[in-house]
Amino acid sequence: MSQHDFNLSDHFKLGIFASNCSGGLTASTLEDGWDASWAKNLELAQMADEAGIDFLLSAARFIGHGGEKDFHGTVLETVTWTSALLAKTNNIHVFATLHTVLNHPVVVAKQIATMAQISGNRVGLNIVAGWNKPEYDAMGLKLPDDHATRYEYADEWCELVKKIWHSSEPFNWDGKFFQTKGTYGKPNLIPAPPLFNAAGSKEGREFAVKNSDFLFTPASDLERSVIEIKQLQKEAEALDRNIKVLTFSHVICRPTEEEAQAEWDRQLNNADEAAVQHLIDTLFAFCKSFPPDLFEGLRQRIVVGHGGYPLVGTPEQVADGLISLQQTGFSGSTLSFLNYTQEFPYFRDQVMPILKEKGLLRAAC
Repeated sequence: MSQHDFNLSDHFKLGIFASNCSGGLTASTLEDGWDASWAKNLELAQMADEAGIDFLLSAARFIGHGGEKDFHGTVLETVTWTSALLAKTNNIHVFATLHTVLNHPVVVAKQIATMAQISGNRVGLNIVAGWNKPEYDAMGLKLPDDHATRYEYADEWCELVKKIWHSSEPFNWDGKFFQTKGTYGKPNLIPAPPLFNAAGSKEGREFAVKNSDFLFTPASDLERSVIEIKQLQKEAEALDRNIKVLTFSHVICRPTEEEAQAEWDRQLNNADEAAVQHLIDTLFAFCKSFPPDLFEGLRQRIVVGHGGYPLVGTPEQVADGLISLQQTGFSGSTLSFLNYTQEFPYFRDQVMPILKEKGLLRAAC
């Protein structure tokens, strides 16, 4: 799939999220959880590539959330991870997640352009303006308290990255946050790679609509999501842009509904409670991705799937859940599993054929 096809194709996109982080998206004390080793990431990436999954998406973490297993304490760095997986796969897009405050735009432009050459333009960029204050404390950096400043910074960062991708001739940049002289980008990167962003605040949504191709938002309430997606698309049209909306899901797929529910209960009942509480406290204090009035009802989903939409049941029920997301207006969803390499093959063999039959997936799947 080319970059152009990735942005413009209408099929429902499936991605795999956060396999580079220990625990994946489940803060659990279970011994059969995800260890995020390179060997397991490579195995998963090649399975997903062969199965026709559209993309892999990393999460950028630098310290964990504590608890018995230090959820997200072990993380493969995203640029290194992305480069290596692009070199070891053939068709799948791989998205590097980068924090604007931690990564200089001139360096990022060069990194992404290099990965585009490595992969035949299968690289993507997921832009994070910053929300996890303890991570910045660990680096001795100050995370601005107000979202307006964070996104003003991210907006200039993104504009500079895009200009470098398109500029073979040296230019000077005299902005509020960046001042450069004689800057240019070789190799160029035209067209620009697909850009992801997840945002919940007013400023974040404005940034995403202006700069990204795909915006991530939780599917907390599907009736609410219908309205939200239409509003975002209307705001994009006002800027003469087209934005697609993605969400993220946690999969527990078993031959029977009873087995799937039992596994949901097992994951929920073996939560790494200290890590979950730290995560909730951090999300509530610094992150605006989850609407406050829906947050309390999301606690179980935070434990099992980091707040993702629960796809729990038989292959038919899981497929129906993804179809419901598509009918709501979402253009795709990421997937997470308690143990990705153990559980993805069942999803591949039992759920993806149903989705293909229903016309949700691209023809290569």
